[in-house]
Amino acid sequence: MKPSSNDLRPKDSLTLYLRGLKLPAFVSHHEEVATMAEKNGWTFGQYLHHLCELEHGERRDRKVERLERQSGLPREKTMGTLDLNRFPAAVRRQVPALCEGGFASRAENVLVFGLPGRGKTHLCCAVAFELIRRGLAVLFIATYQLVQRLLIAKRELRLEKELKALDRYDVVILDDIGYVQQERGEMEVLFTFLAERYERRSVMITSNLVFSQWDKIFKDPMTTAAAIDRLVHHSIIIELSNKSIREEEAQKRNGSKPALEEAPAK
Repeated sequence: MKPSSNDLRPKDSLTLYLRGLKLPAFVSHHEEVATMAEKNGWTFGQYLHHLCELEHGERRDRKVERLERQSGLPREKTMGTLDLNRFPAAVRRQVPALCEGGFASRAENVLVFGLPGRGKTHLCCAVAFELIRRGLAVLFIATYQLVQRLLIAKRELRLEKELKALDRYDVVILDDIGYVQQERGEMEVLFTFLAERYERRSVMITSNLVFSQWDKIFKDPMTTAAAIDRLVHHSIIIELSNKSIREEEAQKRNGSKPALEEAPAK
């Protein structure tokens, strides 16, 4: 028979109560904090306040860890590994505001354009890690993977359920939207996803195709125009015109001369 709290010593009874209230930091630290409080002459209010700070901090840390696990973000693409000096000055000025997450609270989109190797994905991921530290839920996914996920859901007659599952993310990062150039069905589910989030949730999109080339993605001119209209209506547009980061890093490793710069996308 499980003993009641009345059968336990006060210290054991307190631990039991704290576990029942789901206060793990209180359970772990209340004795050492009590010793600290006694040594420093704290009031009971100060003692309780310190325990609450510990509990709040540990809960915040656990939430951040959970959000990072669920995000699918590449662990190495953080702000700490991002060399902002490679980007144009206008982009560097935008980054702090993006990290604050105001665009997500306003359901705005962030559209990042640039040729391959310019750091589009790294920039979005670095911002996303900062958003997670502010308690926002983020999903990073290659656009083709999202499209396949939605197509499967549509075939299994659970597309609405899948869209609701994606809706729990404050921000969805669609990486490399320019590589989705397939069947009409793929275009339709992608458009449905974007339309569902319009003015409700944010997307961050990386693309090596400028808007005039998006008919390669959505095929139909009307659908292309409608998709662009929804994305641009509330958006922050970032253009990375810097040199290829991957090419520069390869040159440093190999000691080779720079190759000819790629022609800009029309």
